[in-house]
Amino acid sequence: MSEVLLVGVDGSPSSARAAEFAAARATAAEGGHIVVAHVIDWSPFSPTTAEDNERRHVTRQQEIDKAQSEIVAPIVDRLQTGGCDVSTAVRHGHPAQTLVDLAAEHDAAHLIIGRTGESLLKARIFGSLPMSLVQISPIPVTVVP
Repeated sequence: MSEVLLVGVDGSPSSARAAEFAAARATAAEGGHIVVAHVIDWSPFSPTTAEDNERRHVTRQQEIDKAQSEIVAPIVDRLQTGGCDVSTAVRHGHPAQTLVDLAAEHDAAHLIIGRTGESLLKARIFGSLPMSLVQISPIPVTVVP
């Protein structure tokens, strides 16, 4: 059975490096599969109006389509050109928890993400995605600079 690697991407240069790291590992595993995942940060606790709620299902699908074409597809194209077996997942949710959930859904053995350039203030107040993943993930997490 091949090893499944879940790589979280956000369009940053470090997430592109994380995808390349995953490709090298999948190639070394001879038959490894990569799931390229993007999470659109969304909280059920964000304030919305009645009008927002009426349009939310359309807006959510537009956000997924945009993320798929602008963030995920370019990485998938590069990985497939290199001969990797790749699938994708784009979801709304809390990034760390959603990536852990996706890893479980795909029976991933390893979660790989890039170290992104969040503002220092935001990371100090809310914590960074890598830090959150390392704390909650039941599988190994690699953070690629």
